[in-house]
Amino acid sequence: MVNITIDHIINSLDPTKVDPWTDEAKSVWVPIIAYWIYSISFHFMMKAEIPFFEKYRIHTSEDMAKRNRVTFPRVLAMVASQQVIQCILGLIVITPPDDPAAVLRKQDALLTHLAGHIHTILTLGLPATKNTATLAASMAFGLYNYVWPCVQFFVAMVIMDAHQYFLHRLFHINKFLYKHIHSHHHRLYVPYSFGALYNHPVEGFLLDTLGATIAFELTGMSPKLGMLFFSFSNMKTVDDHCGYSFPWDPLQYFFGNNVVYHDIHHQPYGIKKNFSQPYFTFWDWLLDTQYTGPVKSSKIASKQQ
Repeated sequence: MVNITIDHIINSLDPTKVDPWTDEAKSVWVPIIAYWIYSISFHFMMKAEIPFFEKYRIHTSEDMAKRNRVTFPRVLAMVASQQVIQCILGLIVITPPDDPAAVLRKQDALLTHLAGHIHTILTLGLPATKNTATLAASMAFGLYNYVWPCVQFFVAMVIMDAHQYFLHRLFHINKFLYKHIHSHHHRLYVPYSFGALYNHPVEGFLLDTLGATIAFELTGMSPKLGMLFFSFSNMKTVDDHCGYSFPWDPLQYFFGNNVVYHDIHHQPYGIKKNFSQPYFTFWDWLLDTQYTGPVKSSKIASKQQ
């Protein structure tokens, strides 16, 4: 449990007392850098209008200028202000890194304990030899350092999806919440990369910041894994709003909840469907909120075939 005091807040916001290179600190600012780098790459691609990339574009520049109800500078300003708030909150709640020696002792104890259980299982079918012990130690190392983090990462994705689906759906069902909060995001009828995190500040906190934090805490991720998870989530959200349906893009190829799927939600005919984000579509499928009607944009329809 985080113990936040006035002194802790003052020290956290004092740049001379914060080491930006700890995993705890990087879990705050690296995801923001990832968002800007990935968004800028799509922005320059869109401005350059390179023919090779334009054939994968969902909407035209003219459509974007005509239909969107918020200016590009306004989007950047809102995103930047939210990220400043996220940084401040992050610096307040993060705790100093644990003593490296204590961390290593804890890891060694866990690995020894896990290797002992694996060795017991192995000896049920194999003779207890030095090789068996070595194999058990290697398996414990692999499970602890590779398999378990992958499980944590996947479970965090599922948790974040559940959080965002039900809250996102509530923002649409409740007229007050939609009018005063979520409608800001839907001023973008033609989404683009920077608009991925263009939200009302309340929504940005509840949907994105809180959702990612809950997933992080419930899975017990390390700060380094949390940094990767937050960065990946930001990049996935940017990709879902980028406006390009690339067949080679792994974030679009391996996830059904991709740029085409989410673009439908931004259109008037699909605004009450496709609430799932940012990874999977099973909540829409389970609760019958997946859009199955005709797609009224020929460019989008061609991407679904």
